[in-house]
Amino acid sequence: MKAVLCTELGPAEKLQVMEIDTPTPGKGEVLIDVKAAGLNFPDTLIIEGKYQFKPPLPFTPGGEGSGVVSQVGDGVDHLKVGDRVIFTNNTGAFAEKVVANAAVCIPIPAAMSFEVAAGFTITYATTYHALKQRANIQPGETVLVLGAAGGVGLATVELAKAMGARVIAAASSDEKLAVCKKAGADELINYSTDDLKARMKELGGCDIVYDPVGGDYSETALRTLKPGGRLLVIGFAAGDIPKIPINLCLIKQTSIVGVFWGAWAAAHPAEQRQNMEAMFAMLEKGTIAPLVNDVFSLNQIKDAYACLTERRAKGKVIITP
Repeated sequence: MKAVLCTELGPAEKLQVMEIDTPTPGKGEVLIDVKAAGLNFPDTLIIEGKYQFKPPLPFTPGGEGSGVVSQVGDGVDHLKVGDRVIFTNNTGAFAEKVVANAAVCIPIPAAMSFEVAAGFTITYATTYHALKQRANIQPGETVLVLGAAGGVGLATVELAKAMGARVIAAASSDEKLAVCKKAGADELINYSTDDLKARMKELGGCDIVYDPVGGDYSETALRTLKPGGRLLVIGFAAGDIPKIPINLCLIKQTSIVGVFWGAWAAAHPAEQRQNMEAMFAMLEKGTIAPLVNDVFSLNQIKDAYACLTERRAKGKVIITP
């Protein structure tokens, strides 16, 4: 089978597409014919050895995807050959076939395409968990979304709006902000041309900041929070981990809240499944409509990584074998 291989740590330019042996599912596992896979920011860190999870070389990157079950291992009785499923793995998704733990495979709703399904779990599940369990979002609150045109950002625009919030989308171009507006954002900030702090003051501040960007924007966004506000730490797409003066939280009566969806989902599988069911219901009603705008083949893997790291993506970046 064809697969992307990371044979040495470094940037995506070092990745290779090669023929490797097809894996065999063990006890409690299934073999999946991959139809699509989602590219996420942690994938850019893993291949450089900068993530907390460090797989041994060589490995195939890719932490989530969708496909069709083609073989079932011993002890699996809730899945069968031919089932359409969403899977999450630490690695392995950027290939024609992958072995996945059957316990974490989720049936794909009939109305959901493989491309949408492939990029749904990490972005939407992270956001739903962040807003519901970590921020305890309430109807009528205002949410500022940084990096709002990316995959996780657009998921936040949609979900926060669906959960009754007023949404302020911040992105780096008018083109990206047009996508955010279409996704339901109430207010728009172009932080390439606007002063983020000044615009947020005009808009009355916010109750929640959703921050997958980091860098210089984090402290500025924290300063825009109302008393009782929460800054959700999602990631650091800007590359720099901000050093925020913690006295700001004391003075402004606000909180900095870490979000690590993967660890939470592993520890709370029942709640995670409930979150997914709630989002599938939103999808069926048309309340959310995940955007897949950037699709690449395995042979275009370097272009896919560049689309994400150069922050050109509008919606989710998807790899299709």
